[in-house]
Amino acid sequence: MNLILFAPAELAAPLPRSDPRAAHLLGVLRRQPGDTFDAGVINGPRGRGTLVAIGTEALTLAFTWGPPPPPPVPLTLLVGLPRPQTARDILREATALGVGALHFVRADKGEAGYARSTLWSSGEWRRHVIAGAEQAFDTRLPEVTHGRTLAEVLAEIPPEATRLALDNYESPQPLSAAALSPAVALAFGPERGWSPAERDLLRASRFTLVHLGSRVLRTETAVIAALAVVRSRQGWA
Repeated sequence: MNLILFAPAELAAPLPRSDPRAAHLLGVLRRQPGDTFDAGVINGPRGRGTLVAIGTEALTLAFTWGPPPPPPVPLTLLVGLPRPQTARDILREATALGVGALHFVRADKGEAGYARSTLWSSGEWRRHVIAGAEQAFDTRLPEVTHGRTLAEVLAEIPPEATRLALDNYESPQPLSAAALSPAVALAFGPERGWSPAERDLLRASRFTLVHLGSRVLRTETAVIAALAVVRSRQGWA
């Protein structure tokens, strides 16, 4: 953890020693009473935490905060629901790369059972988003949805956004050559790719098909590569 994040409701309460953050403070950072560490409020300011006391059951912490964070960059990501382990990687790495919204959609060639994974039903997905933000030294979490249809999510894309769909089969140009507006939406198919009907729907929704080159990449690798290209071209820090 480069930054230890807390929900607003946790700030006034002791941190149980069973919490992974307590284990990190004591076992990894080796903090003692009076020592400080980098802390943040989820979707709020960053600042410094102080380890006030180490009890048998909990740690007592105090905090000082800086200014609120800037708004997230206008970057929306759509992904056909992948297998749970791939989704975990995307949740973590896309958050670390600063997406503003992340939507996992049902797709024609996707496995229907992926939507029933405990990753989603138990709320585990949020843990991976928080880990990505902590890695990036950021407090902001993206909006995350899962299990909706592609059409439902396409209807919510900001109208001013450049709309690009990654596709290995019918894309006429590389992502690196696409003209970009200040806001960008990137769409990735499931592991078997987009269906013909989904390509038609994407084109009807003003998406341009683009590619990352001739190499066939894993979904999580393609997402990271495309986000890196867009962030570099947009000059987003």
